[in-house]
This record gives sequence, structure tokens and C-alpha cells, in this order.
Amino acid sequence: MKDERKCFGRCLVVKFGGSSLADEAKLGKAARAVAKEAAKDTRIVVVVSAMGKTTDFLIETAKKACRGRISDDALDDLLSMGERTSARMFTTALKANNVECRYLDPAEPDWPIITDGCFNNAKPILSTCEKLVKKHVLPLLEQGTVVVVPGFIGKTKDGKMTTMGRGGSDTTAFILAQALRANQIILVTNVDGVMTADPKIIKNPQRLKEIHANTLVGLADSGTKFIHKKALRYKDPDIDVKVINHAWGDLNSEGTTIHGSLSNNVAVETVYPPPTMSITIVGKGLSEAPEILQKILQRIKDSEVPIHGVSIDRNSLILYLPQNGTDELLETLHAIVLDHEQTLAMAVRKKLAFIQVKGAGLEETPGIVSKIAESLYSEHINIFGIFTITSSVLVFVDVEDMKRTVELIRKSIKANSDNEK
Repeated sequence: MKDERKCFGRCLVVKFGGSSLADEAKLGKAARAVAKEAAKDTRIVVVVSAMGKTTDFLIETAKKACRGRISDDALDDLLSMGERTSARMFTTALKANNVECRYLDPAEPDWPIITDGCFNNAKPILSTCEKLVKKHVLPLLEQGTVVVVPGFIGKTKDGKMTTMGRGGSDTTAFILAQALRANQIILVTNVDGVMTADPKIIKNPQRLKEIHANTLVGLADSGTKFIHKKALRYKDPDIDVKVINHAWGDLNSEGTTIHGSLSNNVAVETVYPPPTMSITIVGKGLSEAPEILQKILQRIKDSEVPIHGVSIDRNSLILYLPQNGTDELLETLHAIVLDHEQTLAMAVRKKLAFIQVKGAGLEETPGIVSKIAESLYSEHINIFGIFTITSSVLVFVDVEDMKRTVELIRKSIKANSDNEK
């Protein structure tokens, strides 16, 4: 694809999270970091979140004052004040550092982020946003002006204020970067980057130098707070994102670089060549007997057989494995069952197909599992296992029903998507 980056040189979109702007010291440090980079003739768009815990304060105060009787559109109009105030504060701080700058406001006609009318969780209309960013933001950058944009906020085509929900400020940054063909997006937060574990839970986690968006979405599913998986859907595959700590006060400080992007299309496919089989081991207190589980998993590892899925409760364990070439493994697992009092018996169901339904944010689609199940039930197809994990739904059915299952799930997903439009 032809590089559409403009001739004015390096362009950055820098987003400051609320923790990075929580007080006057942090706000001043953030402004100085932008001023230092702007002095190098780097063209910069700054996206700001509400300062500190402002959004939480506004939500709580509004709901208490109105006794919960505030409409969604009125709440969005109120919540927008957090980011709009932050943008004004940041612009003032930049001017104090002799930076030519201007903030954009959704009340003005040159506001570029246009959304649908789903208040509190609005979706950007990307084609309109891109057109308006090029019309209103790009000329300012070409003049050398630093543009400050309040994140999280949108506006409907008829002028009503909206907010884009969790990850909204990141979404704003990603939309701007894509329209401007920016060189990089920098997310300034209160951590050193993407860590090997949550520092609030694990001592001395290590910073990852880089990670792919497809891998990162699994961490986001598990509660990672610095970036929301919903925002990752808007990341351009050709524009890297760097996550850095505000404590350094330098946009060139080391952090974690996020490469690639998520696919917005839902894929329905068989993951491994069939057939697959399920192995059910029943007993008493299996989930409380890690030594038995360790033996079972070690035997599978020794046999070099991949595990397609695992389900466990207190008294049963179900394993989904490839069927071919596993007769010896089955005998070995049965021997483990006979050797322990907690395990009573083993059952094997063969000739299954392993189907994966995958798409960014799929698990957030209301009722997605029930819709898949209903589509198969209506055609008398039995489901022998169904799981959700990291934006995926895993389904196991009889191998004879494989092709029909794939077609039915695709139709179900498409019908659900069409209903949301």
C-alpha cells in the first residue's frame, strides 16, 4: 500500500491517560514532554483523558444528585466536561511552554469525531471521522500547530454529545492516527509498558519490549487496565503503538511497542483436521487432586499430542484431543484412572470436529453462545463441548455435522451482525 504520510515529516498521536494528568505536577511534566518533542518539528496531536478520577466523580455525583433519573444523553453531555476541561488545561500548559497550539471542542463546527447515537457507548462513523480529520486537523498540523483533542467524546450528526465508553480515549487516538497516517501512537500511562504480570499482584514483573495486538487482546480479556480490547479494534496494522510511563517525562522513553492489529471479521473454521475425541474422567474431588492432573497432562505431553480444550469441575475432567494415533495414550490414561482412588472411570467419545469462532470482542456480543447453540439445536445438531476464551468460542460437534455446523454458525453470526446495524 502506498504510504500516505504527509510531507511535513514525523507525526505523532500522543494520548495521556487520567493518571498522567492527575495533578499540576503531572500536567506540567506532560506539557513539557510535548513541548520538547514539538521543538524538533515533530507534528503532534495530543489526546487527553479527564484528569485523575474526574469521570468517576462526575458519574457518581450526577446519579446521586438526580437519584438515578438522568437520561443517557444528558449523562454523556455532563461526562464530556471532564475531557473538555482537561483539553483546555493542557492547552494552557503548552502555551506556558511557548508552544503554538489549539484545542478542539465538540461544540465547535470543526469537531472531527462523529458517532452513532448509542449514548454511553457510541461507535465512531469511521469514514466521516477520517474525512473531517483530514479537513480540520491536518491543516493545523501543516502549520506547525500542536492540536489537543479531548478523548472519549463524540458527536452525532445532529449535534448531540456522546461518549464512547471504556477505552474511548484510546479509540480517539487510533482514529486520528489512522486518518493522519501518523508514524506512531504513544500511550502515556502509569506503568512502564505491557508487563509480564500485574505489578499489583506479582512482585517484580518484567516489561515486554514488544507484543502483537492479537496476543495483547488476551491480556486485555484478563483485566489489563491500560488499554481496552474494544479500542484495539481501531488500531491500524501499519501504525505501531508505544506504551510508556508518564514518570519519565519524555516521549522517547522506552516502553512496550504494540505491532499489528485485530481482524474485525468473525472467522468460523475447523482448527485441526478431524477427527477429534473427548476423554471424560470421573471421580471424587478431581479438582482437588493436582498430582493426578499432573500425571494426566504429563502423559499427554510425552505422547506429543496437542490439547484442543479442557473442562474440569470437582468430580470430572474432560479433555479434547486429536483422535488419530492415540490408542496407546488412551491405555496409559486408563492405567492412571485405575491407580487412584479419586478416579473411578473413563469414557471416550470419538469422531468429533473442533470448530473455532473467532473475532475481536466476540465474547462481548450479547448472547453469542446462546445464539450459536440455538442455531445448532434448531437443526438437531448435538454440541459435545462449548467454551469461550480470548475473543473465541470453541465448539465440538459430531464430525458428520461439521460442514453443516460451520454454515449454520456463519449464518447465525451474520444475522446477529445485521440486526445490530
